[in-house]
Amino acid sequence: MPSFADFTVLDYLSNIIDILLVWFVIYKLIMVIRGTKAVQLLKGIFVIIVVRSLSGFLGFNTLSWMMEQALTWGFLAIIIIFQPELRRALEQLGRGKLFSRTGSNEEEEQGRMLEAIVKAVNYMAKRRIGALISIERETGMSDYIETGIPLNSEISSELLINIFIPNTPLHDGAVVLQKRTIAAAACYLPLSESPFISKELGTRHRAALGISEVTDALTIIVSEETGSISITKNGELYRELSPDDFKNLLGSEIMDSAKNNSSTRWSWRGKKQNG
Repeated sequence: MPSFADFTVLDYLSNIIDILLVWFVIYKLIMVIRGTKAVQLLKGIFVIIVVRSLSGFLGFNTLSWMMEQALTWGFLAIIIIFQPELRRALEQLGRGKLFSRTGSNEEEEQGRMLEAIVKAVNYMAKRRIGALISIERETGMSDYIETGIPLNSEISSELLINIFIPNTPLHDGAVVLQKRTIAAAACYLPLSESPFISKELGTRHRAALGISEVTDALTIIVSEETGSISITKNGELYRELSPDDFKNLLGSEIMDSAKNNSSTRWSWRGKKQNG
């Protein structure tokens, strides 16, 4: 067995780089599966491993054997169950998009997303078409997306407007935007139970506040009664934003260049109401 004296500086450097690369790959894989059903699967695997270890330590041979079989055959089941997700990940890897994305492409996509949302919201506000649009951020919203009708469509102002036209199949509920796509429409969001919400606010505002209390999503509300535009974030409601304030506020939250000014983004002329 080699001793520490046998290792050179190059060996130490190689081992450090090796460890960093492994952590980088693990981190990127976690980013890929974040907010998906795979997260729940990983939690289940962790529980099985813990039970397997405890049963072996306590001498529960039958339970230990069952957990051992679950781990042995579970990886094959994972490949079968998550075959579509694995195929998409391999396709992204082949295009060079899994672990890297150029900053210019990122900004262009964010700019198109911002323009489409602003155009659609202003159109609906002028015509008093009620709307509820929730933008997923760091916290995954897959559980709420599953309550709606999956679309997986590119974001466009025309599609957003058409979804919320009254008396159409998808106009009730929320649209959830995920990774710059329209993931689903007619989604159910949790209603806020806060007793401090104004009585004049309806179900859309309560749902927007509710999702902002349990996730870091940015949610846009267009009032059907007044046509006013509001935004919720982190349990706070910002009401009656002008078109310019709405565009600037939404842009500062979407575009990465404004992150350093996050402490001042929310001191606008819109009425602020704590949820």
